[in-house]
Amino acid sequence: MFEKEIAQAIKIDGVTAAEIQEMFEIPKDVSLGDLALPCFKFAKALRKSPTMIAEEIKNGFSGVDCVTEVNAVGGYLNFKINEKAILSQLVELSKNEEPALSDEGKGKTICIDYSSVNIAKPFHIGHLSTTVIGGALYRIFKHLGYDVVGINHLGDWGTQFGKMIVAYKKWGNKDEVLKGGVLELNRLYVKYHQEAEKDAKLDDEARAWFKKIEDKDKEATELFLWFKEITLKEVSKIYDRLKIKFDSYNGESFYNDKMQPCLDVLKEKGLLVESEGAKVVNLDAYDMPPCLLVKGDGATLYATRDIAAAYYRAKTYDFYKCLYVVAYQQNLHFKQLFKVLELMGFEKAKDMEHIAFGMVSLEDGAMKTRLGRVVWLSDVLDKAVEKARTIIEEKKTEGVDVEKTAESVGVGAVVFSALWNNRIKDITFSFDKVLNFDGETAPYVQYTHARCCSVLKKGGDVDYSLIDLNGIANDEGIAVAKSVIGFADAVKKAAETREPCVVTRHIVDLAEKFNKFYICHKIVTAKDGEKEARLTLTKAVKNVIATGLGLLGIDAPDAM
Repeated sequence: MFEKEIAQAIKIDGVTAAEIQEMFEIPKDVSLGDLALPCFKFAKALRKSPTMIAEEIKNGFSGVDCVTEVNAVGGYLNFKINEKAILSQLVELSKNEEPALSDEGKGKTICIDYSSVNIAKPFHIGHLSTTVIGGALYRIFKHLGYDVVGINHLGDWGTQFGKMIVAYKKWGNKDEVLKGGVLELNRLYVKYHQEAEKDAKLDDEARAWFKKIEDKDKEATELFLWFKEITLKEVSKIYDRLKIKFDSYNGESFYNDKMQPCLDVLKEKGLLVESEGAKVVNLDAYDMPPCLLVKGDGATLYATRDIAAAYYRAKTYDFYKCLYVVAYQQNLHFKQLFKVLELMGFEKAKDMEHIAFGMVSLEDGAMKTRLGRVVWLSDVLDKAVEKARTIIEEKKTEGVDVEKTAESVGVGAVVFSALWNNRIKDITFSFDKVLNFDGETAPYVQYTHARCCSVLKKGGDVDYSLIDLNGIANDEGIAVAKSVIGFADAVKKAAETREPCVVTRHIVDLAEKFNKFYICHKIVTAKDGEKEARLTLTKAVKNVIATGLGLLGIDAPDAM
């Protein structure tokens, strides 16, 4: 919002206008101004206090047409923007159906590892955060011009598959699995753990069957691949509903033949050491426990495969950044992984990030798949859609496709609830909260979009030559215009902080501001020039909300 023009009028020794432009932010107290330049980063180089620097920049500021006032407050330089300039910018933005579209990421590839479901386990509510956060980041970075590679690093390796085979052979049958799908596989998995508590020999059988999978035994391999096929068929239905896509489904098993070269590098560098029969990388010097890579029986672990995956992704995609959207419970795992890669001399270790998020628990405690204490995501989505359908049918709005809109609103409500808070915050799942459509929710924003569509349909096409800015030169109009203009910064900030909630909260704020404008000012029945201005404002709001919802993976219905 006018940052480039202002930055070019600011002179700071050793700092370019482009660098200054990147530093602007929106003041928390809007009464101070529309843009703020924090001067703290200049203090060390200039050997002056931020307060003194802000004053000096203010005194040397030559001024630009769009700025009406400059104030130095507590180390910040605050700028107030000319209202006419703000409204003129709004008019220009209204012509763009994809606001905040950028090419800043051109030529840079970002890999995002997210969702990463486990084979033979249904999609439960605990998978929601990684899936929708990863999906939102995927779309946000795409919007900013990056080449994005979505990776579903499937949990398709380990002793649990031996357990599944034992359970299937003892208590399952093909017809039941074909009929019940992944839910039947999960029932067998839960049954296995119940029985294993009574009979420890079952774990020996499970290890033996997993060894058969590793040795490519025909029966074991066929069952393993069958379980995988059933799972992917089931979860793809959920992914379709959540608008999630992946460019790679290379899971853990894909890296089985790619681990040894990595272990060889570790050995050559003297990093791989014996410890009680196992092979580890000692990380005492970095205040971390050793990173276990090979068990005493020769079995490899998640970390071993993650190292191989890092090398593969670097070679295949030459990534600019590689993001892992995984719960904060795995903080130590990723600290160890990145440190081991750094010690190996892996150049891109510095470009790998763990995008941590909070845990989801039930109101009566944590979820445990092996005990059957879970809430299936498909049930949550179905209940949300059912509630949305009931509300839509009660309103009896003409021209609304009830089934399609109920799906958009219901699923949108669930996704929005997971993207409303900062990702690190723990969530206690409650059907009542997720299915509450009042207040700061997706249905509220979707309804605002539908309202904009209705207004524009009644008002007709905008004739830009007739616009009279006085029609929106009021407190409500200026507030809407600032929010529309600020959307680009919100998208950029969401990408920089890896926080989709920045977009979520911005479009709620915009919806609130527009609805206030809608209540205070006539649009379709206003006199010609003012009508055109207000239709232009409505069009700009519609475009931003549709784009914002789209980045989150949520539909923007034209009618509700």
